[in-house]
Amino acid sequence: MKGVAALLVVALIWAAGLFAFASRVQQSTPLPEPLPAEGIVVLTGANSNERIAAAVGLLAERLGQRVLVSGVNRDVTRDELRKASGTVRRLYDCCVDLGFTAADTVGNARETAEWAEAMRYESLIIVTSDYHMPRAMLELRAVLRPPMVLQTWAVATPALKARGWWRSPRAARLLVVEYCKYLAILGREAVLGLGPREAPAAPAAQSKD
Repeated sequence: MKGVAALLVVALIWAAGLFAFASRVQQSTPLPEPLPAEGIVVLTGANSNERIAAAVGLLAERLGQRVLVSGVNRDVTRDELRKASGTVRRLYDCCVDLGFTAADTVGNARETAEWAEAMRYESLIIVTSDYHMPRAMLELRAVLRPPMVLQTWAVATPALKARGWWRSPRAARLLVVEYCKYLAILGREAVLGLGPREAPAAPAAQSKD
């Protein structure tokens, strides 16, 4: 009986955490316009075209100097990616860099760190889907060191905006899988004794979410 009770407690804690995570995701959009930064990084994955378009839109508003698209499939050409994301050629050709080495979120973080170091940037706007942002920020803060300043620009996932998201198999699966991945990263950081590093507060794709 004690074992069953313990399992029930764990299940309740897990479920409460899932709903808190879902609420955090839902409240992450819409966001106020970020402050200007030196660079803009978009992490590819599901709905990559929307993510890239959002990042280039921030570039068009002069909120960054250059954009890194992290995790691009090596079989995709620059022009194919531009057309798929519907971005303006002038901005795309002059100020968008493509990263081909990342195959997952860990790789995105490493690719971002290498790009930022090469560009000597100390402030970035991170663009990815709303549900992916919490885990992405954990990975980024694990490799990016102060004085790096990070801001977020989450791209909304329509299926997750409904209050009864748990009634949608697609939305529920998406959130449950992402929440489990997020917990795994928290566990990894706890075991390694690192913990997520907080950055100072700010005044089509290969990589998989």
